This record gives sequence, C-alpha cells and structure tokens, in this order.
Amino acid sequence: MKLVRYGEPGEEKPGLIDENGNIRDLSNVVPDIEGHTLSPEGQEALRSLDAAVLPQVSGSPRLGPCVVNIGRIVCIGLNYSDHAKESGMAEPEEPVIFVKACAATGANDDVTIPLGATKTDWEVELAVIIGRRAQHVREADALEYVAGYAVANDVSERAFQHERGGQWTKGKSCEGFAPLGPWLVTADEVGDPQALRIWLEVNGKRFQDGSTADQIFGVAHVVSYLSRFMVLHPGDVIMTGTPAGVGAGIKPDPVWLKPGDKVRVGIDKLGEQNQRFVAFEDNSKAGA
Repeated sequence: MKLVRYGEPGEEKPGLIDENGNIRDLSNVVPDIEGHTLSPEGQEALRSLDAAVLPQVSGSPRLGPCVVNIGRIVCIGLNYSDHAKESGMAEPEEPVIFVKACAATGANDDVTIPLGATKTDWEVELAVIIGRRAQHVREADALEYVAGYAVANDVSERAFQHERGGQWTKGKSCEGFAPLGPWLVTADEVGDPQALRIWLEVNGKRFQDGSTADQIFGVAHVVSYLSRFMVLHPGDVIMTGTPAGVGAGIKPDPVWLKPGDKVRVGIDKLGEQNQRFVAFEDNSKAGA
C-alpha cells in the first residue's frame, strides 16, 4: 500500500493511492496516518478495504508529510562508505546517531534557507517508519517492526553543524529541514530495503546516485541497534544516511543551496520529491 496525507498544512487528511494512482480518502476509516494505523493490525484493516468504494480525491492536492505525530526523527550519520570518505572521516565502528528536532514537512513544500545560514546542503535518505513498539529487538527480527519506507531529504546547514560547537543537531533541525514522502510505502510492497537506488539532483544536475546496498549498517541492524538505547514507537522515523555527492563533499569548491534552487529527490519504489529553496523572510517587525 501507498499511504498519503493530503491537504493544506495543518489540515491534512489520510488517504491511500489506488492501483490507478488516484488518492482515495480514508477520513472515515482512520483518524490519520499515525500510531495504530501503522501497526500490523491497522495495516491489515486497511488491506481489507475495497479501495474502489472509498471517496476519490479530485485534482492534485498538496501532499503533506506521510506520517503525523512523529515521536522522534532519529538519524544515522556516515552510513555510506563513500560519504564518510568525502567527509574526511573514518567509517564508524557503530552507527552514529543524532536527531532532527524539527517537524516533518511535505515532499514538495518549499524549504526556507535559515536566517544566518551560509552553507545549506542536501542529503537524500531512505526513511524507515516504525510500526510496532521495539525494545531490545534482535537483528534477525528487526524488519518485522518496520511499517514502511519513504523518501527523505536530510537538509543540513553545515556552518551550524560544524562551526557552531560541533553539534550536528544544530545544523539539522531548522524549520522545513525534514521533507518526508510523498507517501509511505508499506514494507511488504518494498521488499528488500537494501536493494533500492537512491539519487538527488539540483537544478537538473545529478549529484547523488547510489544504492542502499552500500549502507555500512543496513536497516535491520539500525533498528535493532537503536532499540538497545531507546524504545521505538509506531510512527517514529529513522533516516538511514546518505551516499556520496553532498554539496560539502564537492572538491575543490563546495556547492551550497541558494534561493531559487530546485532539488529533485528519489528512491526506487518510493517516489520523488521536488523542493524549491527560498530565502528567509524576517516578519518579526511586520506592522511595527
């Protein structure tokens, strides 16, 4: 299944994509794409529905983040060998963990370059959405706790990340820095998460082109590992790292995003995102 949330920001409704690519409304079936909806029981209930009898959504509505009420967005750093190399860092012996302390946004929403930013960067990532409470999960069982997968762009401000005390969360948590979607594809439809092509373009030029097969720590390992240190809950999101080709890694002159740039992001089986980067507008003194 492909599960979506459509509508204006803050007013999104739950839906699913039918076999013809149409959005079918789920408002009378589930409260939203969250928690129990993503559990095995919740997914089974959705699979029992006849999509053809659900109301069809007309037009081309905005697609919001494909999951709501996310408890946390946990990220894995330096999870591709080629990205670790371009970053000038050694491959980690254990997963590097940090968090994005911001809300997820729609896959095609504009992204604002933060006030004071000078080195805004991109990172295409495979997002894993948890479907069952996970604590001390064995790696062999870990994929049973995954509800589905989505495309993510781990937008990063490198000056905040590396030059303001070396705390990655600072450079990862600005408003709009977590485009997620366009939809959540359930795990049964995706199959092997380590066999997905993953890519990103800026203004039509491809900078990232890799495969999840090249992850240092695969999805099963990451879910199991995280569950040793924190309890994962349905709806939690894990961003699993990015391959080489980020702006900071371009030698000798890094490339940073600027207002007007257009970023296209995609992963096999999971769809595409299209974002326009815009300048920050300081409205704090409006009407003064």
